[in-house]
Amino acid sequence: MKILSIQPDSLAETIGINPGDRLLKINGKRVIDELDYKFRITEELVILDLEINGRIERIEVEKDYDDDLGVQFEEMKIRSCANDCVFCFVDQNPPEMRQGMYFRDGDYRMSYLHGHYITLTNMGQNELNRIVEQRMSPLYISVHVTDPQLRKRLFLYKRDDRILEKLHYLTENNIELHTQIVLMPNINDKEYLYRTLADIYQFHPILKTCTIVPVGLTKHRQGLMEIARVDKRYASEMLAKLKQLRNDFPGEKSPFILFSDEWFILADEMFPDIGEYGDADLIENGVGQVPHFLNSFHAESTFFPEHLNKPYHVTLATGTLISDMFKSEILPVLNLIQNLDVNIIPIKNDFFGDSVTVAGLLTGQDVIKQLKKQTVGDEIWISHRMLNDEGICTLDDMTLEDMSKELQCPVKVGKDSFRELINGINNV
Repeated sequence: MKILSIQPDSLAETIGINPGDRLLKINGKRVIDELDYKFRITEELVILDLEINGRIERIEVEKDYDDDLGVQFEEMKIRSCANDCVFCFVDQNPPEMRQGMYFRDGDYRMSYLHGHYITLTNMGQNELNRIVEQRMSPLYISVHVTDPQLRKRLFLYKRDDRILEKLHYLTENNIELHTQIVLMPNINDKEYLYRTLADIYQFHPILKTCTIVPVGLTKHRQGLMEIARVDKRYASEMLAKLKQLRNDFPGEKSPFILFSDEWFILADEMFPDIGEYGDADLIENGVGQVPHFLNSFHAESTFFPEHLNKPYHVTLATGTLISDMFKSEILPVLNLIQNLDVNIIPIKNDFFGDSVTVAGLLTGQDVIKQLKKQTVGDEIWISHRMLNDEGICTLDDMTLEDMSKELQCPVKVGKDSFRELINGINNV
C-alpha cells in the first residue's frame, strides 16, 4: 500500500518511512488495504516489509498494542460487481452523468464498513477466508433468488455462483449476515420467493434477516428486460402475506423477514409499531426509517417553541412517496408554532421518471426547476438524503449554495431534526 503522508513524531517517522514508500507485509502476510493494516498492526511485535526509496527492507518494531505507524494510505480501490443484473439501478441512469454513477459496487469491504448490499457471485475462497479471519461481521448480501437458472437469468452471470455454499461457509464461521431480495412482480415472487426464503432460512439465526424490497424502475430502461412496476394493489397483496411468511420463517429477537418502508407507503397502510422491528438496525437501508423518524419527530416536538420571534414562511421539498405522510403527520405539528407557516411541495422526479419517488434520488436540478416559479417563502428545507457528507447532491453535483443561489432563497438541511432548523430560525 502506498503511503501518502506521515504524522509528526510517529513510529513511521522514527523508522524513516517517507511519503511514496509502500507497506508490503506485516508479520509475513500481505497488506492489501487499510482493513488488512488495521487487523495486523495490533500485535506488540511486528515485522514490517517495506519498499523504502525503491528498496525492500524488513524492520522489526516493538510497540504498545494500540499504537499504529501514524501514516495515511492511498484510498482503497473499490472492487466492481461481476453481475449485470436486469434490475440494476446503474443501467437505469440517464446518459452523460459522471463516470462514478455507472460503477457497480461489489466490494465486500464496503459491505462491512458501510452496510452496502453486495452479491457474492465473484467472491472466491481466499476472500471468504479473509472475511472469517478478520471477523468482518456483519455483512449485507443481495440474494434476490436462489433458483440457479432464474439466478443466471436475472444476474446475467454465466455460471452457478454457489450462493448457498458461500452463505453456509460464512454462517458456519459465525459471520452475521443480513440479506435482501429485490422483488419483481411475476418474476422472482410467488414460488420463487418462497423457495428463496426456505433456502436461506436454514442459516438462521446467524443469517439474521431478509429484507424484501420492491424493484425500483426509472424511465431510462431502453433495451432492458421488461419488468412490471410495483403498484398499490401489488403492495397490498404482498403486505397481506407478511404475517404468514413470518409464521413460516420466524425470527428470534427480531423478525427474520422484514419489508422495506416503500411497501407500506405504496399500499397506503399503517406502519408496524416500532417494537416489531426488534433489534435489527437496518434504518439506513430503508427498514423502519419512517416509523423511527416519526417517533423521533414526536419526541422532539415537545421541545418546539410555542412561537417564533417573527413571522416566517418555510417550504418543505421532498419526494412524492413521503409527501402525503408529511402532510398528515408533520405539517399540523409544525404549524401549531405561532408565526411559523410551513407548506410542502412534492418534487416530481423528472430526472429518473415519476416511478422513482424517494427523496434520496432527487436531483438539485429538479428541485430548482419545480420551485423556481413557486412562492417558497423565507427558507426551503430538503432531505439530507439528497446529499453526501460534503453537502453535495450525489446525483448532479449541486451544492446547497448552488440551489440557494438559483432559487434566491436559503436551502437548508436538518438531517432528521426539525428542532435544529426551527431553533436556527428563532435565533436569527
